[in-house]
Amino acid sequence: MADIEVKIPAMGESITEGTIARWFKTQGEAVKIDEAIFEVETDKVTQEIYAPSAGTIKTILKKEGENVAVGEVVAVIDPQGVAAAKEAAASTPQPTTPTASAPAKAASSSQPASMAQTVPPAAKKIAAEHGIDTVSLEGSGKHGQVTKGDVLEAVQRKGEAPPTAKPAAQQTVTPSRTRDETAERETIQPMSRLRRAIADRLVSAQQTAAILTTFNEVDMKPAMDLRAKYNDDFQKKYGVKIGFMSLFTKAVVHALQELPAVNAEIRGTDIVYKNYYDIGVAVGGPRGLVVPIVRNADQLHFAEIEMEIARLAERVRSGTITLPEMEGGTFTISNGGIYGSMMSTPILNPPQSGILGMHNIVKRPVVVSEGGSDKIEIRPMMYTALSYDHRIVDGKEAVTFLVKVKQIMEDPVRLLLEV
Repeated sequence: MADIEVKIPAMGESITEGTIARWFKTQGEAVKIDEAIFEVETDKVTQEIYAPSAGTIKTILKKEGENVAVGEVVAVIDPQGVAAAKEAAASTPQPTTPTASAPAKAASSSQPASMAQTVPPAAKKIAAEHGIDTVSLEGSGKHGQVTKGDVLEAVQRKGEAPPTAKPAAQQTVTPSRTRDETAERETIQPMSRLRRAIADRLVSAQQTAAILTTFNEVDMKPAMDLRAKYNDDFQKKYGVKIGFMSLFTKAVVHALQELPAVNAEIRGTDIVYKNYYDIGVAVGGPRGLVVPIVRNADQLHFAEIEMEIARLAERVRSGTITLPEMEGGTFTISNGGIYGSMMSTPILNPPQSGILGMHNIVKRPVVVSEGGSDKIEIRPMMYTALSYDHRIVDGKEAVTFLVKVKQIMEDPVRLLLEV
């Protein structure tokens, strides 16, 4: 049987090249069909490439860090070398991992070899460093493979113990530990393609658009009361909870329909008004911030929006998000509040002309008007920010848009009545 070439697959019309991020296999090592053999990183997505056939890696043509073009051959598989590779592996003692804990080793020894091989080396290394048992993880990769993203998520769930705070000394303190003079004082790491692309887009947005930000605040008590009242029934029927993101998405779509300039873009010397509503939702992943798209948000009900956001967020965290799931988009929502942000000025996602920033919900004393009289109450308040391209959107339109979102969130019945 002839040797089989492993080529860089097409990953989208705008992607013509990438970088070999890491090899999971070495030259001469056996592989199974559909087993991950290396990872390629582009300026938009990072994708694991799987073996098209079982055999042994006969030749590796590109090293880690080298650039590769779509369609380029990066490795050759010998489909006849499976038996020889198995015999060589059986006669070669396997090295132990000193950083792995004893319970982790015991669990691994009881795991079938076929399952153990489905964990890429990079994921194994991270798991060993943090004491994560990969046997207990549910793989999100192809054929149930535990990916690097699965391990990173497990590390995040596990968390790191914060250092114990020490009182400030009154006098000069002699360090109890001395610095290792042989260690480097700085660690230099090349920017990944994705991080470089994010940096370029952010700088480009600042240089090419007339970005201005307007702020408002939203009383979240009505939305929180609505969720508390109907969440159980909603979850029983749809299997998901009522989330603020679905409410904000619906409010944004309603405001965009009334103020189409915020849903437009500049294309050459023309202004293109979009009559569809594909809402980007910014999600932080292991390799940076990406913006998957909730398509046709105006045609989805609340549960469908929540389920789609959850699906896309999981694909971002696991590193399996694809380029088509991030392309396009007419408007973006960024929720910095989940990280504790009180206020920020979000940067546009070109060529869009608007982005809404949600922030942390904090209880504050506010003046509430009821029955013709004013009183001070403690309310859960959120600052919202709309950054917009002033070349398309006037200040009046931007403020009106943000006020419309505020009105809907403070009185969700408006969505039902469409007012």
